[in-house]
Amino acid sequence: MTDINYRKTLSGNRLKAANFVEHATFVAFIIALIVINAITLGLETDAGMMFKYGSTLLLIDHIILIIFTIELALKFYAYRWNFFKSGWNNFDFVIVTIAWIPASGPFAILRALRILRVLRLLSVVPQMRKVVSAIGHSIPGMASVISVLGLLFYVASVMATKLFGEHPNPDIQEWFGSVGDSAYTLFQVMTLESWSMGVVRPVMEYYPWAWIFFVPFIIITSFAVLNLFIGIIVDSMQTLNNESSMQRQEVSQGINETELKLLNEKLDKILREMDRR
Repeated sequence: MTDINYRKTLSGNRLKAANFVEHATFVAFIIALIVINAITLGLETDAGMMFKYGSTLLLIDHIILIIFTIELALKFYAYRWNFFKSGWNNFDFVIVTIAWIPASGPFAILRALRILRVLRLLSVVPQMRKVVSAIGHSIPGMASVISVLGLLFYVASVMATKLFGEHPNPDIQEWFGSVGDSAYTLFQVMTLESWSMGVVRPVMEYYPWAWIFFVPFIIITSFAVLNLFIGIIVDSMQTLNNESSMQRQEVSQGINETELKLLNEKLDKILREMDRR
């Protein structure tokens, strides 16, 4: 359920509050504050800037936090308990709540978590929200691909350990001496980080045919599996776009039906008055 669906139950001041916090101008204002807050939080990490402008930076940070809190309060006033039915609202609520916890004593570590407020861009900017939602919807499919990848990694790790791990060379022992070492080395090979000069060519000095093992492994894991991930995410984004279009059509249809009902009531009222005359 999205904020669009909640509007159907709103009226009076609650509807005005919802229109205010969801208005494009106010959303742009919140985005600007998030960007400014990101800059100030970055400047707070510089000792020189804190020495010169520390009080100003902290004041700006506090004012922005108050505005974020007011925004969430208005949303809660408008949507009431439906506010917590939106995952994005819960995300914003947790981040702003963490920011209010005193970052001193045992909670000193929370000072570093203030930068999480920048992640509010993910919930405010519609384009970013679509990407994150698509990734979330694609997790079941990605889990299946990861399971297949894990199986391939285990098989390849055992094979690499059996093929190369018995060589006395210390480098090869470090890379393929055990299944765990082989898995880590194959992960490096999969990411294409120094896979040729750093791993494969040194191994080929002792096993010239080693490329027959590594090249298919790279093709399968680096290219085929990566394309599967991309395909799953793209499919999820397409599905979300279709769902959003259907929701907008339902809302538009609901508005049209309401307007038609009001027009019919006014027409019936006019006809009754004409009959009386």
